[in-house]
Amino acid sequence: MATARGIDGWPWLTMRDYLVEKLVRVGGQRVDEMLDEGRFVDEAGCVFTGSSPFAPQTFVFFHRDLPEETSVPAGIGILYADDRILVVDKPHFLSSIPRGRHVLESVVVRLRTQLGLPELTVAHRLDRVTAGVLLLTRERRWRRPYQEMFERRKVFKKYRLVAPVVQHRAGDGVVVTKDGWQVRSRIIKERGILQAREIPGEPNAVTGITLLAEHDGLGLYEARPRTGRTHQIRLHMQRLGAPIVNDPFYPVLLDTPVDDFSHPLQLQAWQMGFTDPVSGEPKVFTSRLGLSAWQQVAWTRPRMR
Repeated sequence: MATARGIDGWPWLTMRDYLVEKLVRVGGQRVDEMLDEGRFVDEAGCVFTGSSPFAPQTFVFFHRDLPEETSVPAGIGILYADDRILVVDKPHFLSSIPRGRHVLESVVVRLRTQLGLPELTVAHRLDRVTAGVLLLTRERRWRRPYQEMFERRKVFKKYRLVAPVVQHRAGDGVVVTKDGWQVRSRIIKERGILQAREIPGEPNAVTGITLLAEHDGLGLYEARPRTGRTHQIRLHMQRLGAPIVNDPFYPVLLDTPVDDFSHPLQLQAWQMGFTDPVSGEPKVFTSRLGLSAWQQVAWTRPRMR
């Protein structure tokens, strides 16, 4: 029964009133348009209209509006496929999963559509601006064993990157090794803040870094993270005094348009290896992509320092 406060003591007379109050980001005008389009339904599929009375304890289903997305001008290379997993070469600027402004332009959504695999999902993630080897599971039942490999650090990973040549240095969390450097620091990433940062304290991030080749002040490096902190390699290269070429976050956060694909971060998940948790077989996958800043130069072996 309707009262001055709404239906049976609830503060809303209609489902429209309820939706407008709860969907603040959508806005009243768009809620009205979606009601006119029949976009809100109950569990039985019955459509709510602008005059439908408020119904307590009712589930409301709707598809949110997708953001307008600029198509990433690169395809997804398939490195390996079997009955359980799919290993791909993710291009720069393509999100691993649908998130925020990147829904259709994500590896998962693209491949679910292209391959007809509705349960396809990632076993781990790569940053949107990082290219390279990405492992996905084809069906829900295989997700857990492959995700656990990454959680238990049973996967070895090598990255390639382009950055200025590092001069011989040690100290401040940097140790010189026979292969290059080991960098150790404590990294935190706070919700709502784009950049991760290093703080004093017990190190929780360790990366081995080797200079493979150099040319005219630029170096091709291999990075071997022993831990998986957010932006770990990018921060550790900055700690070495050699931020990665085209990094939009470090050392300075740049206001780069989301549809600007002209300066890809020169960081690539180059190789991944593991013992398959289902078959027990050893597997190694290597990216076929290149780093554009390095492909343009004629390199030489690094000099002894």
